[in-house]
Amino acid sequence: MPELVKLYIKNVLIGYLVAAIFVAVLLWLNVMNLWHLVTTSDAGVLAVGVLWFAHGIVFAGVQFAWAVMSLAEREDHGPRGGLPAVWRLRPVRAEAAAPRGQDRR
Repeated sequence: MPELVKLYIKNVLIGYLVAAIFVAVLLWLNVMNLWHLVTTSDAGVLAVGVLWFAHGIVFAGVQFAWAVMSLAEREDHGPRGGLPAVWRLRPVRAEAAAPRGQDRR
């Protein structure tokens, strides 16, 4: 299996694990009376499943994006330190003349 696919599967599993913990904390803290809604409804298990699945998609995407971006190699060529190039700029005088033939009143 290619390394990128292994990385993807690993990070998706981590994302869904984090989502499961997040949903468990939401239920445990009874945020917006969610525990009561889930336990008293006949579709409570389905609601928790959909909540976990939806959060899993988000957390898995974030986890994988973080993992991919952390693979980048740092470019350490060139000089380091000193003043930024913007601070080394010097103003240049430019002449702004009105076009000929226009009346100045």
